[in-house]
Amino acid sequence: MKDRRKEPLYMIGTVAKMYNIHPQTLRLYEKEGLLVPSRTKGKTRMYSEEDLERLEFILFLTREMGVNLAGVDAILRMKQQFEDLQNQIQLLLTRLQEEIRERYINDLQGQQNALVQLPKVEIMKIEEYIYRKYKKPKGEK
Repeated sequence: MKDRRKEPLYMIGTVAKMYNIHPQTLRLYEKEGLLVPSRTKGKTRMYSEEDLERLEFILFLTREMGVNLAGVDAILRMKQQFEDLQNQIQLLLTRLQEEIRERYINDLQGQQNALVQLPKVEIMKIEEYIYRKYKKPKGEK
């Protein structure tokens, strides 16, 4: 299934009007590697929803935070690294949960014949654990 956010929809003039910037600014962002719009066979730049989100972040950094283009580039690279790390951590957590689940299922027969049954192992985010442990029952202040 194709990600609709990556579908090229907007031409450079439309994007420039939408964000009140000169088309040359968009070309500069592309030259600096901050934005990479797709191109048609006729070499027309086409921007996707994902490109627009990235442009909004760039404009926030430059207009609201006063960051120069070198700083924007560094921030975008760090943001991408952070997202990559988050994805790797999520993948690792998923694999750990699967491994624990497999071990539990494989050892279930042994547990049923054991003198003492072991409790089910559950992995959860620390925020959820704290919430469950310390939440107040309804009606209690």
